[in-house]
Amino acid sequence: MVPRLFALLGFVSVLHCTAGAAEAPRIAPADAAKLVADGKAVLVDVREPAEWADTGVAEPAVLLAMSDFDGAQKDWKPFLEQNRDKQILVYCRSGRRSGHVATALAAKGFQAANVGGFKDWTAAGLPVRKVSAPPVPPAT
Repeated sequence: MVPRLFALLGFVSVLHCTAGAAEAPRIAPADAAKLVADGKAVLVDVREPAEWADTGVAEPAVLLAMSDFDGAQKDWKPFLEQNRDKQILVYCRSGRRSGHVATALAAKGFQAANVGGFKDWTAAGLPVRKVSAPPVPPAT
């Protein structure tokens, strides 16, 4: 019984270490802005439409919600096909969701990095733009 427990704990430890190793790299917003300006990367805001409308978005950002990434990928699929040769830099509100997306993209063979949160972008003094509120569905 005890040897099995140690074997299980060792297996869990190995999984934990390898899961951390697969995490996509983090990149500073200023470095991300330069890569995008140089045409080497594409910046993606993975927040949801209501968040985009509420706070605005990074000026060069493509808006692709994480819900679509985790779902049907209606918008993500064509974007990924068109940008396979570029680095994909993602951000969200705090950096957690963008870390998830960047890691998943890296696992699929894309060169991806996490830029962190929109707050990091604005704190770096980088340009932002306003986005219209998403349409409200009619009441039924």
